[in-house]
Amino acid sequence: MLEYYLVGAAVLLILSVVASKVSDRFGVPALLIFLLIGMLAGSDGIGGIYFDDAYFAQTLGTIALIVILFSGGLDTTWTYFRQVLPAGITLATLGVVATAMIMGYFAHFILQLSLFEGFLLGAIVSSTDAAAVFAVLRSRGVNLPGKLKQLLELESGSNDPMAVLLTITFAQLVLQPEVSPWSKIPTLFIQLGVGLIVGVLVGKAALYAINKMKLGYSGMYPVLTIGIVVFAYGITNLLGGSGFLAVYLTGLTMSRADFLHKKSLSRFYDGLAWLMQITMFLVLGLLVFPSQMLKFWLPALGISLFLIFVARPVAVWLMLLPTRFTAAEKTFISWVGLRGAVPIILAIYPRMMGLPNSDVFFNVVFFVVMTSVLIQGTSIPRAARLFKLDVEAESEIDYPIEPVS
Repeated sequence: MLEYYLVGAAVLLILSVVASKVSDRFGVPALLIFLLIGMLAGSDGIGGIYFDDAYFAQTLGTIALIVILFSGGLDTTWTYFRQVLPAGITLATLGVVATAMIMGYFAHFILQLSLFEGFLLGAIVSSTDAAAVFAVLRSRGVNLPGKLKQLLELESGSNDPMAVLLTITFAQLVLQPEVSPWSKIPTLFIQLGVGLIVGVLVGKAALYAINKMKLGYSGMYPVLTIGIVVFAYGITNLLGGSGFLAVYLTGLTMSRADFLHKKSLSRFYDGLAWLMQITMFLVLGLLVFPSQMLKFWLPALGISLFLIFVARPVAVWLMLLPTRFTAAEKTFISWVGLRGAVPIILAIYPRMMGLPNSDVFFNVVFFVVMTSVLIQGTSIPRAARLFKLDVEAESEIDYPIEPVS
């Protein structure tokens, strides 16, 4: 029996990788292909695989988020982000809050949810997906100006922790409507503060350990860093902080300095992050039942269009008012608010917490993500050229084999 599961998992992974090549050619974001493969393999598809284990999906999603966030932080070139740091942090924090609030009011009216339930839905869909955006740009040969590219990378790579915090906060308020939302603000700042402190400290400790230990086997360094990353997440949560923020800041702190095997570790985590994303999308595709999702298609379409054309642009323009970004750049940043795996993972939380309308949250969010990928993901290259933001890329030599020094 185990062999059947292994063969099935291997076939799905191979199909996803091959399909990603097809998506590059036709300009369809790879994450949509992964989701569709999972849906086709599910009980409503030709595969007939029945999967309805929300707990397993959430656990896998948590592991995937830890790897993806650490990889994103580790892959960040800090020196390039100094000039866009204030704008990027503002978008990743206050921008997420603004998007969640605007979407929350709209969802409250269109879905007839309570106000806190509306804000919960807004929080779930408030973060953007960096990997999806830049995978589309690379596959279509679009190169953005340095400052714009850096801002998009910084924002989309660092806005997930705030979305997670808001989701958990509003989920708790739905369960305890008698509690004042203002009472959650100190807890929110504590979670951010503890996550910030632990993330930076663990990152510095990791740098010291990697450079000083000088392990006898290079293959032990990925093992060491996995232990460090899991420790950062676990200890932060035990201390009442945001483990996801700590993991991202651990990677970001490490990226600012040189350490042994930095390039190989970056490549290792890049590949591991892709594995996590593919696996997560396949599982999420299996978890959704298209027959149930279609029941909500009309309000979900309205929510998705409102997010794309109203909530995201308003939040971006408000946050970037004090900056020198042009109107074309602000409009493009608004359009590149592509949603990915994180909102779907967060949509599992209401089901795990036993919230009413949990099926509504999951199916609507799944539809919103698919719509975002279809509308925004396929049109990002055209939008870049329309706003004349596609610049000539610097030529660089890519060596297929790293020289041995």
